[in-house]
Amino acid sequence: MSGINEFIDNEVKTNDVVVFMKGTPQFPQCGFSGQVVQILDYLGVAYKGVNVLADDALRNGIKEYSNWPTIPQLYVKGEFVGGCDIIREMFQSSELQQHLTEKGVPVKAA
Repeated sequence: MSGINEFIDNEVKTNDVVVFMKGTPQFPQCGFSGQVVQILDYLGVAYKGVNVLADDALRNGIKEYSNWPTIPQLYVKGEFVGGCDIIREMFQSSELQQHLTEKGVPVKAA
């Protein structure tokens, strides 16, 4: 299990924005992952998608890593931001855009 935690930790710390999701940004495998991808794409944010369906250990490991029970999970600059509902609410209130900007992640003007 420690190998998975190291992998997750490395992804979270070496990518400014990373989404652990079902499927890929090009082909999301669930509606919740698709919504997070749509929001990030709309904002023009550069991010990495990690497909948890590719590996059961990864799928379970990310839930333990964040202590969060659902997928997708968004991390910005090494910090867990939230899942689909939280990201959607933050986006609708412009809190997500503000958070990304404060962390130094470029966001295109809406």
